[in-house]
Amino acid sequence: MIKISILYPNTGRFDMDYYLNTHMPRSIALLSAGKGYRSVSVECGLGGAAPGSPPAHVAMCHYLFDTADDFMAAFMPHAAELQGDMPNYTDIAPVIQVSAVAISR
Repeated sequence: MIKISILYPNTGRFDMDYYLNTHMPRSIALLSAGKGYRSVSVECGLGGAAPGSPPAHVAMCHYLFDTADDFMAAFMPHAAELQGDMPNYTDIAPVIQVSAVAISR
């Protein structure tokens, strides 16, 4: 199983309401129909390591798919729509990471 992580560093504008209530429902509807889709989670940053410090990331989205190819097959037909929606909720360049899930319980 692989995890696609989309991390939004806390470096700019981020409209959490739009992201959670408009962008993510559309993203989930499109990608969850893909082969190998397992789940998605979204995290909203609250704070950093030191008490009272800002979070390193304002938001994180994690998709689980059986394989990276499954993710790409689900994502690519909708890439223009989903990436085109980004200016509606952020001006932050996301950091994307593909990981092999070694432990999941």
